[in-house]
Amino acid sequence: MANVIMFVILATVIVCSAIASVVTKSIMRAVTALLFVLFSVAGMYFLLDYTFLGTAQLSIYAGGMTMIYIFAIQLVSKRRLQGLKESLNMRRLGWMALVAVVGLLTVVTVQLKSAFLDQFVAKADVEIPMEAVGTAMVGSEKYQYVLPFEFISVFLLACIIGGLVVSRNHKEDE
Repeated sequence: MANVIMFVILATVIVCSAIASVVTKSIMRAVTALLFVLFSVAGMYFLLDYTFLGTAQLSIYAGGMTMIYIFAIQLVSKRRLQGLKESLNMRRLGWMALVAVVGLLTVVTVQLKSAFLDQFVAKADVEIPMEAVGTAMVGSEKYQYVLPFEFISVFLLACIIGGLVVSRNHKEDE
């Protein structure tokens, strides 16, 4: 029963923080809300007894959030960081809700049409060993994730380089 209560609390924090991260105009608030999302996801890993994934989530993403804070401070003016008045634009909120619902429906449709969920329903009583999780994370075969990890690392490197270029151009303009 305690696991269910913790799951509900963590899921609520994830959903609310994710919405706050997307809706806010302040970059510092968005990064802070994203930090709560990532910490809650690590909490989910700990709840499932995947301590390695939980600690990896904390160490990797805590460092990533620190880098985002540094870039936010370097790239955005001090006046902007101190906060401007935020106004709720209902038209914008409506479009965001529409895009979110379409995205949710797409994901649910793809999950229901694929056999991805069936393999978990069939193995509901079987505990997956950590070795299988590690193999799936760094394997290169079907339903393994080394290619997305490599793509994300190259993408993040491009973002860092782009941030440095923008920062350098901003300093030259002043």
